[in-house]
Amino acid sequence: MTRAAVGVMVFVWVAVLGGCQKPMKEEPWQPPKVAKDYARPLPPGKLALRKIPPEQYPDFSRAYHDRVGLEQAVRYSLEYLGRPSSRRYFPYGDISHERAVASLKAFLQLLHDAHAPDELDRLIRERFDVYQSVGWDGSGTVYFTGYYTPIFDGRKTRDGEFRYPLYRLPPDLAKDAEGQTLGRRTADGRLLPYWTRREIEEQRLLAGQEIAWLRDPFQTYVVTVQGSAKLRLADGSLYELGYAGNNGHEYVSVGQRLVADGKIDANELSLQAMMRYFAAHPEQVSQYCWQNPRFVFFKETRGGPFGSINVPVTARRTLATDKTVFPRACLAFIDTQLPVLEGARVRTAPYAGFALDQDTGGAIRAAGRADLYLGVGGEAEALAGRTGSEGKLYYLFVKEGGELAWR
Repeated sequence: MTRAAVGVMVFVWVAVLGGCQKPMKEEPWQPPKVAKDYARPLPPGKLALRKIPPEQYPDFSRAYHDRVGLEQAVRYSLEYLGRPSSRRYFPYGDISHERAVASLKAFLQLLHDAHAPDELDRLIRERFDVYQSVGWDGSGTVYFTGYYTPIFDGRKTRDGEFRYPLYRLPPDLAKDAEGQTLGRRTADGRLLPYWTRREIEEQRLLAGQEIAWLRDPFQTYVVTVQGSAKLRLADGSLYELGYAGNNGHEYVSVGQRLVADGKIDANELSLQAMMRYFAAHPEQVSQYCWQNPRFVFFKETRGGPFGSINVPVTARRTLATDKTVFPRACLAFIDTQLPVLEGARVRTAPYAGFALDQDTGGAIRAAGRADLYLGVGGEAEALAGRTGSEGKLYYLFVKEGGELAWR
């Protein structure tokens, strides 16, 4: 379910300390503001993960009581790694395909062996090596956002109320062997850049390829960014749509544009704030959404939503990362802050938990970004739309030689 977090990638500004003394009558020197570049690419040939010594391990005991969906998510990753096609992505550094599989099997056993928080931490230290993301800054800083599967009212055919379409994968969209978009294949065989979001919507270039219709234009935008949806039809049944491909253009944050134009305060930016703004200013939806040229296409699915490695995603257990720099399907540990619901109130609290690297996203680039799947529907929307915190990201692999015991 290749997708991108909606309007959550808010640049955080930090000051650079100055050391020069100034005359008393002068205005204090104001240091320049530097934006944290969470999407900063890695140097050529460098991996996103580095092995760390035990004294730098996080406290894994904090995740002992939070195991809902964890074992099943691990089994989904094992299902993926059981496919012959998964071998092409290994080795990842010193991590062989066999070691990746053995690590997940060893972790399943560890979950049964650990009967207390401190025992979980001790067994991980005994049985696993830990690798940390270098982050955007080389010091391990990763920016975490959240995504979800919306439930919106929809129809399979257009009517007077439901007028805004979602599209199936067009036949002229060309992909490579990895499923990456190459562009638009013309009738004479030429390959051109695929049309942008604005071109598709403004010129109705894909008329006849509609797969569903929604009543709200910003809801259609949200679905194309989240990469999946469950649409509530007139009879109350749910029509599931999953990711089928994209037009190959880079993601641009609409939320950032709203902040830059003074429409939403940076400290209040969230999916919910964007929904409120466009509900009050529907005439501006196209003006802003067309600034993001990326467009996503859909297919009917059942039993999903599915991640980019084509296994079901699991709330709080599926992590989306840049698959060009992180190892697919492997076990991760997240140390950050997440929003939590307390009745009608949402607050932010420290979070530590295990997840599986099973998805990717249009805005998820390099070692400094990760996106946590938070579920389906209204509650997940309330959380995902407010997720945005720095933290640390770790991966666990059974100690070398230990993979022989888990084949």
